Amino acid sequence: MKKNSIFPTYKVAIALLCYNNRDLLEQFLPEVISTTPQTEDFGIFVIDNASTDSTQDYLSTFGDRIHIIKIEVNKGFTNGYKLGLAQINSEIFCLLSSDVQVSPNWLEPVVSLFDSDNHVAVIQPKIKSWHNKDQFEYAGASGGFIDYLGFPFCRGRIFYHTEADTGQYDENEEIFWASGACFFIRSQVYYESGGLDDDFYAHMEEIDLCWRLKNRGFKIMACPASEVYHIGGAVIAYGSPLKTYRNHRNNLIMLVKNLPSDELLPKIFIRLVLDSLAFVNMIKRGQIKASFSIISAHWNFLIHLPKWLKKRKELKSWVVRYSKSGIYPNSIVLDYFLNGKKKYSDLQWTPKKMKPLK
Repeated sequence: MKKNSIFPTYKVAIALLCYNNRDLLEQFLPEVISTTPQTEDFGIFVIDNASTDSTQDYLSTFGDRIHIIKIEVNKGFTNGYKLGLAQINSEIFCLLSSDVQVSPNWLEPVVSLFDSDNHVAVIQPKIKSWHNKDQFEYAGASGGFIDYLGFPFCRGRIFYHTEADTGQYDENEEIFWASGACFFIRSQVYYESGGLDDDFYAHMEEIDLCWRLKNRGFKIMACPASEVYHIGGAVIAYGSPLKTYRNHRNNLIMLVKNLPSDELLPKIFIRLVLDSLAFVNMIKRGQIKASFSIISAHWNFLIHLPKWLKKRKELKSWVVRYSKSGIYPNSIVLDYFLNGKKKYSDLQWTPKKMKPLK
C-alpha cells in the first residue's frame, strides 16, 4: 500500500472514474454513497478525468462524504485510473464505472471473499443489465474466460448472446478475467504487477491485467452474492468503429504479452487470419467503418510490434508459470457460430483451478 496521499487510508476505496458524465453521476452516485458503510474502512473517490461539463459543481454538493481527484488532461480510461489510484491509500481498490448502479449489500460479500483467501487478487460481482434487470450484461456477466485463441466470453454471455439470470451461476467461481465495469483488486498486487497497461487506452486492459496475475499464480474470482447493474455502451457504443479497433488491437497486444513462447507465433497468425475473415463478414453486412477498423488495428499492432515484444520481455521475470486455469481449450468462435452453443452451460466444460502459490 502506498503512503503518499493527502487522503485518509482505507481498507476499501471505491474509485469511480468519470468524464463529462454528470447525468450518470446524478443517477448512480447517490446509491454508491448510501450503500457504502460510513466507517473508517470505506472511502469513496470520484476521479474526474478532465471533465468540461458541470461535473465538478455537482460533486461539490456532497461535501466530505466523497473525495474528489481532478485529472487535468484526459489521456484515456487507463491513464485516468493510473493517475487517480496513485493518490489513494487503500488495501483494496474498487474500480467502478460511472454507468453502474450498485445494490444493497454489494460490498460485504466481496470483502468477505478477499478475507477468506489471500491468494485471491481480483473479484468481480455479478453484472446484470440495467435496461433488463433479469438479464446478464455483456461486460462481465457472472465472470469472464477466454478460449485458447484469446477470444473472451462469460458465464452468462457468449459474444452478443446474453442469458437470463435464473440463479444458474450464483456460486463463487474461479474465473479468468473480471470486468472493468466493477473491478475489485488488492492494491499491493495492483502495484507489483504494474497495474493497467496505459498503452491499451481502453478495452481489454482488465483482461490483460488478470492474465498477468494468473501467470503469477493469483486467483481471479466471481462473487455473485454481490450484484450490480451496468448500462453498457454509455461511453463508447457497442459495435462502434472505435470499440472494434481497440478490441482487435488490444487483444493482439494481450496475446503477445502473456502467451507461452511456443504458442505465440501460431496463435498470433491464426488470430490475424480470423480477424481478416471477420473483416470480410463485416463488409458483406454493410458495416464498412467498423470493418476497416480491424485493418487499422492490425496495422497499429504490427507497426508497434517491437514495443509489445519489449513489454513481453519485461514481464518474463514476473511469470511463475503460464496459467491454463480458465482458458477454454476449444474455439469459442466455432462452438458459437457453427455448433450452436449459445450458453455457457452448452460448453459442458469445467475450468481448471489455479494451483496454490507455494
